[in-house]
Amino acid sequence: MQVGIVGRTGAGKSSLALGIFRILEAAKGRIFIDGIDIAHIGLHDLRSRITIIPQDPVLFSGSLRMNLDPFDTCSEEDIWNALELAHLSSFVSALPQKLNHQCCEGGENLSLGQRQLLCLARALLRKTRILVLDEATAAVDLKTDQLIQSTIRTQFDDCTVLTIAHRLNTIMDYTRVIVMDRGSIAEMDSPSQLLRLQGIFYQMCVEA
Repeated sequence: MQVGIVGRTGAGKSSLALGIFRILEAAKGRIFIDGIDIAHIGLHDLRSRITIIPQDPVLFSGSLRMNLDPFDTCSEEDIWNALELAHLSSFVSALPQKLNHQCCEGGENLSLGQRQLLCLARALLRKTRILVLDEATAAVDLKTDQLIQSTIRTQFDDCTVLTIAHRLNTIMDYTRVIVMDRGSIAEMDSPSQLLRLQGIFYQMCVEA
């Protein structure tokens, strides 16, 4: 299932994502995953089962291999397959040290698009049942955005994908859209039904 989360600035979209990871603890109400209240799960167990591709891609100083597979659990073949699916294999193959290429702190010696695609490759290697995209394509060009969206549609089709959407066109074919407004869910339905409703989502599409 693919769920888009939209709303104006300050509506509570990112807070919802932070709540799923319990980076923000719920003051009231509960969050259930597969019928389990996440407040009763250890943080390591919870976070190891969810993957996020954040708006600001995070890389650490060290090799590309370490950034992709920090716990050294994946085979060389798995890593190259993930790079292929993330549209990065030709870039990494052309580097003199390939997977041993050293990233600067924050990945400053890579472009923003490359850092975002590396985060996608990392997500492909983890392959958890829940993937959260926090405006992950907001700062990349349209071509990179389309590459990321196309890979997510094919490789995570059996997962739950929650996308905090910056570009409304990226979520128009999603199963469901949640419209946030002032910290609450104002509307929730398929994109086509929400357009028929002519409420907040419809107005956002008109403005976009």
